[in-house]
Amino acid sequence: MRKTIENVTLSILDLAPVTAGSTPSVSFRNSLDLARNAERLGYHRYWLAEHHNMPGIASSATSVAIGYIAAGTTKIRVGSGGIMLPNHAPLMIAEQFGTLESMYPGRIDLGLGRAPGSDQPAARAIRRGLGSGGHDFPELLGELRAYLDPNAHQDYRPAGVRAFPGEGLDIPIWLLGSSDFSARLAAELGLPFAFASHFAPDYLLPALELYRSGFKPSSQLEKPYAMVGVNIVMAETDEEARYLATSHEQQFLNIIRGRTGMLQPPVADMDALWTPQEKAIVRRQLNYTIAGGRDTVRARLQEIVDETQADELIVASTVYDHAARVRSYELLKEAVSG
Repeated sequence: MRKTIENVTLSILDLAPVTAGSTPSVSFRNSLDLARNAERLGYHRYWLAEHHNMPGIASSATSVAIGYIAAGTTKIRVGSGGIMLPNHAPLMIAEQFGTLESMYPGRIDLGLGRAPGSDQPAARAIRRGLGSGGHDFPELLGELRAYLDPNAHQDYRPAGVRAFPGEGLDIPIWLLGSSDFSARLAAELGLPFAFASHFAPDYLLPALELYRSGFKPSSQLEKPYAMVGVNIVMAETDEEARYLATSHEQQFLNIIRGRTGMLQPPVADMDALWTPQEKAIVRRQLNYTIAGGRDTVRARLQEIVDETQADELIVASTVYDHAARVRSYELLKEAVSG
């Protein structure tokens, strides 16, 4: 039986963008407004991502930002997409998310990645004394899970150390990735898996196959559950949406040029900004990106669901104007509803 977009769960990934001429304070207020609208519209979860040394992204203190969003909403799930675990002591993450779950019971997700979420200088500044740059991720994950559920993970539990709040709380753990590493680990441990196809699409389908074929049921999950990241910018017309999407294209153009900065306003002609080679690189990285009106988005989104058989889509809409960003998510919900 064909899986249709009407039957796929929709969630939001918020990078808390800081726009040119604005401040992180405004960014957080915009994120809360977007989360409240997402709750009103019926989106399932609202995740924030850990990044560092990036002036255009405000969610570096991810646990704090999650608490802010959860406090300002009432029912939508809120979590991390993700926490970069090798940047942190597992005990601290257990306590932080134990605190969040205690404050907002039944609403907190803990998505975990193993990348630094930053450039190399920032990674070195963060990870001094904290580990080996992600190579020990399975051990760190085991230790974290032992703090939350010591009876199930005794082999990883440090003697005499417990997490309060945290121990005994039911906090869903997700593994996030852009390669086969986390796909294999999520399958082995019976955890839900989210693939970062919104910026690293190349290995999506092989990773999903590895995850599903190797999945072992666990106390958290009986069968595989896969989330796929998609960039979507919607407007009333294809032309307007493509114009709005140039802010995101500029952001990725700066990334491949080794630059960071604030999210820029849209432009009428991207060809005036990039070379043909840069255009090809950006378009390849943004392969799972849709910019358009209702019919364009519905058609391409169904193609992605057919291709991936995703259980859930997590959507990032990187739009300069906040009202247009909220409207993009409104239009998406309307489009998916049929």
